[in-house]
Amino acid sequence: MGGLLSELSKKLAERWLTLLVLPGALYLAVAAAGHTLGQSAALNVGRLTHAISDAARAPEVTTVGGQIVLLAAILAGAAGTGLAAQSLGSVVERVALAAGRDAWPWLFGELAERHVARRQRRWDAARAEYEALRLLERAPRPADRRRPRERHRAAHRCGRISVERPERPTWSGDRIHAIAVRLDRDAHVNLLVLWPHLWLVLPEEIRGEIGRARAALTRAAVLGGWALLYLPLAWWWWPAAPLAVALMITSARRLRAASDTYATLLEASVRLHLADLADKLRIEEQPMGPLLGSAVMRRLRSPLPVSEPTS
Repeated sequence: MGGLLSELSKKLAERWLTLLVLPGALYLAVAAAGHTLGQSAALNVGRLTHAISDAARAPEVTTVGGQIVLLAAILAGAAGTGLAAQSLGSVVERVALAAGRDAWPWLFGELAERHVARRQRRWDAARAEYEALRLLERAPRPADRRRPRERHRAAHRCGRISVERPERPTWSGDRIHAIAVRLDRDAHVNLLVLWPHLWLVLPEEIRGEIGRARAALTRAAVLGGWALLYLPLAWWWWPAAPLAVALMITSARRLRAASDTYATLLEASVRLHLADLADKLRIEEQPMGPLLGSAVMRRLRSPLPVSEPTS
């Protein structure tokens, strides 16, 4: 037990140092540099070096007690900044995935609805082009037939908008939502009801892969939280602005990739292991499809509450 607790404390200290302290210390260093240089001397390395040298010779820093207090202050400030970035990252994730969009304030909800409508029009046009090209490939006259490459390009343009007809204001949100749409269409299952039960029968290695994909999605959102923290520093030091933009672009790309991976793993898990859940529920073996999905959902759904008769 002592060895287990020692190893656990090492892991926690490592994660604390990696996720909170090091990025927070970098943020504090950038903030200190911006405060020292300002806008007029934003790239004056000599002035920054001189300021660091003066601070290192201060009497408060040369003593052991002063160094301990300074180190403790830096660690506390870095950890606090890291926690703030993670909190902002949760906001970035909710916006990127459009989770709980119906509960957004009226103005943001209205803007999101308009953006969804624009995405739907673009997707409908791209899908119509794809269907037209697919029909032309089967034209009776060979001269009228289109090459498959054109249809593949149209499918790619459609997928860049959304893999299914858009229902969310973001690509990542639609990518996660597409799982529920496809499974309801192909197997007549409600993912929200099904998933907690399926999770309990999934093999450990698959749950680990899904957990790692979900963690990657969270890390990408936290990177967006760091971008939001760096952005206000541009008011005092303009180099913080391109740094914030670079972080935001990187976060958006990673969010897109992570949400795609996460959604792919979730959908594959349902399609490959729905029969395992059906076996646990003592449902007769049958291929993946509407019959199996409907049978599983009948077992999982609770009946509607019956109201007490009034006397």
